[in-house]
Amino acid sequence: MEFHSKLLQPLPENKARGWNGPLPFYMTYPDYQSSNREAMLLQDLEYLQQTYPGEVKRYQKRIADILDKADYEGSMIYDEYPDRCSLLALTKSIYHILEKEEENAPSENMIQILLCNEVYKRRHGGRRGNFYFI
Repeated sequence: MEFHSKLLQPLPENKARGWNGPLPFYMTYPDYQSSNREAMLLQDLEYLQQTYPGEVKRYQKRIADILDKADYEGSMIYDEYPDRCSLLALTKSIYHILEKEEENAPSENMIQILLCNEVYKRRHGGRRGNFYFI
């Protein structure tokens, strides 16, 4: 019990290397990682997307292809808070495209979920299934 309570204690300011002055509160907590944390989250997302059923993977790749046309500098997908109505309009347009291409098109809900996952990846360094870590 004593070991775990020591793990949860913040680091004293004099124990942090390379920092002069008071530390920001978040740097004193254990397991603080600024850039590695985001890379780990993207790797987890990529792994979990690999476990999707085959049909869903196919839809995900097609949605990524369609989203390439909306992926440009200044696009609404890179806004700090993307507009919900714009995302819904993009979902509906993808639905209509897939409805024309596929005999059994996925539901709008599935498209919206896959679209949001793809937007998340692109906003945080991923491109079309390949991750580029900055």
